Amino acid sequence: MTNKRAGSTTWVDRNQNKTVTVGPHKNPNKTVKVKIIKDWDLLANLPTKSHKSDAGWDLYSVEGPMELKPGERHAFYTGVAFEIPDGHVGLIWPRSGMAVKKGIDVLAGVVDSGYRGEVKVCLLNTGNKPCTIRKGDRIAQILFQEVPNFDLEIVSEFSTSDRGEGGFGSTGF
Repeated sequence: MTNKRAGSTTWVDRNQNKTVTVGPHKNPNKTVKVKIIKDWDLLANLPTKSHKSDAGWDLYSVEGPMELKPGERHAFYTGVAFEIPDGHVGLIWPRSGMAVKKGIDVLAGVVDSGYRGEVKVCLLNTGNKPCTIRKGDRIAQILFQEVPNFDLEIVSEFSTSDRGEGGFGSTGF
C-alpha cells in the first residue's frame, strides 16, 4: 500500500511488517529505514514532516489516552524502530507547539545507530494543568544527524582559552 502524506512517500506492507523507506526525496546516501513494530502495526503512524524543509520527523503516540499531571513523566511507545546508518544518530526533541501551549517537554532521547528496538519518548508535564496524550498524537520529533567519531586523550593540562573554567553564570545574567 502506498501512503502519501505531507510530501512524504511511504511504502508499507503492514501484513508482513516489512521495513519501509520514508522521505520526501529519495536520496540513497541519506536514507533511514523505519519499521512498524508488529505489536502496534494497526495503531502506528509512520513519522511525518509537515513541510519538506522541516528538520525533524514527527513521532506519534500509539498509546493513550493518558493524563499527565503537572510534574509527571511517562515514556510513550511510538510503534516504530529505525535503522540509522553508522556515523549518524537520532535525537529526540520536543515539538514547540506542545511545549508552548501545554507545557509538555521531552526528556533526553538519543537513538544510536546500532539500536534496533522500538523508540519511546519520555514526556514531562512542566505546565500547571493536566494534559491528556491520546493515540495518534504527535508527541516529539526525531532529527537525524551525522556524528563525528572522536577519540579521548588523557592529559594533565589544557591549553588556555579566553573563558577558562568560567561556568554557570560566569558571563553575567
